[in-house]
Amino acid sequence: MRVKKGRYGTFVQTITTVVDFLLINLSYYFVFFLIPGNRELASTNIQLILNLSYLIAILIYNDAHNFRGTHLDRIILYELKMLIVSLLIFITGIWIMGDKDVPVVTTLTLYGVFVVVLSIWWILSHKVLKFLRAHGINFKSVIIIGSGPMGRHLLDELQSDPGFGFKVVGFFDDAPEAAEVEGYKGTIADVEDFVANNPIDQMYCAVPGEAQSLMRRLLNIAENNAVDFFYVPQVSITLKRQYELHTISNIPALSLRPNPLSSMLNRFIKRIFDLIFSTIFLVVFFPLLYVPIAICIKLSSKGPVFFKQKRTGYRGKEFNCLKFRSMRQNSNSDDLQATKGDARVTKIGRILRKTSIDELPQFINVWLGDMSIVGPRPHMVKQTTEYSELIDKYMLRHTIKPGITGWAQVNGYRGETKHLWQMQKRVEYDVWYAEHWSLMLDLKIIVKTVTNMLRGEKNAY
Repeated sequence: MRVKKGRYGTFVQTITTVVDFLLINLSYYFVFFLIPGNRELASTNIQLILNLSYLIAILIYNDAHNFRGTHLDRIILYELKMLIVSLLIFITGIWIMGDKDVPVVTTLTLYGVFVVVLSIWWILSHKVLKFLRAHGINFKSVIIIGSGPMGRHLLDELQSDPGFGFKVVGFFDDAPEAAEVEGYKGTIADVEDFVANNPIDQMYCAVPGEAQSLMRRLLNIAENNAVDFFYVPQVSITLKRQYELHTISNIPALSLRPNPLSSMLNRFIKRIFDLIFSTIFLVVFFPLLYVPIAICIKLSSKGPVFFKQKRTGYRGKEFNCLKFRSMRQNSNSDDLQATKGDARVTKIGRILRKTSIDELPQFINVWLGDMSIVGPRPHMVKQTTEYSELIDKYMLRHTIKPGITGWAQVNGYRGETKHLWQMQKRVEYDVWYAEHWSLMLDLKIIVKTVTNMLRGEKNAY
């Protein structure tokens, strides 16, 4: 009998789920027995309802602990959704079956503790699993039917992170040119024998078109050999957007998914986060930094402490973007980007720009509502005019507020853009961020920004 190398998944999911329940019960004992005043509230019914509520939630979200090609921020968001469902079921269960009233504060404390310990556990287990998968344990053996652009793009995605645990064994295709593709194993007629004689876990069909006879044939091969079958539509080659799958009767249909920030609730969440973050910074840290920085700027050259420049903001609206002045006053500040060794930059300005401290006054822009903590970096008005004519979908980056830091910046696309392709990549990252926004992604970008500041960035000048 063939041994499937990817079949440790069920075992892994079982172990991690058991630990989930261990943690929720430890959280229960901590809140009800170690926090003063809660011991008399403890009861077997409450503990039973707590476990049942999480069991129902994990059955609803049955992909828990089964993530591979998914980033950590989305996993934590998935966890939070589960816990919200569990909380609602717990409250309902207490109301229906509980023999004691549980105060709201106690309930929120219980789930607050559980959020913390479960997040730590999910992050730790995810990191361990990624490490193991990167070293050949618990991986999925994959074959791809179709070696065209979509098949090769799929290969890149599956292998973009060794920790995802996908091992692409090879391609199968009838096209004559396919034989030249690295990893080519044979024609589609060879798939059945190959799957029957090799431990394959997943089969991806990325063949252009929808030949029904071919699809039925590949599906039969997959089912007869206990292989997971996936059909990869060609739509993502030309339309690089997120889609939602709907069904009209039994006919599948894809619709463009609205950007997350088109939701009023998500915009509200992001604005509240911006206000809290910027208020704390401006009240606690900014006054301490302002005095020494202002003195150094004044001593370095004549001019104001702050530099104001018209930038393009949300929906193309112009605003005054604030920075600590890092250059001598000049007539080209609204037309020319800073370059390496730029003579306009003062000595203290080089330090401010290298450490990104010159951007800190933009927390004022955030508080005023012109900017967000995280978002596409605002460009000079002249750049917007030029690049909007040269780069497709350039203006999509203005469908959300600009940010002090952004997804493009933490991925290396910051500072001077000497070549058009650099700005194209920046726009590509900005649009991706707009289409994939989540609060966890914002937190991830903030952490990466601080890390990059401490390390120093070669493009910061």
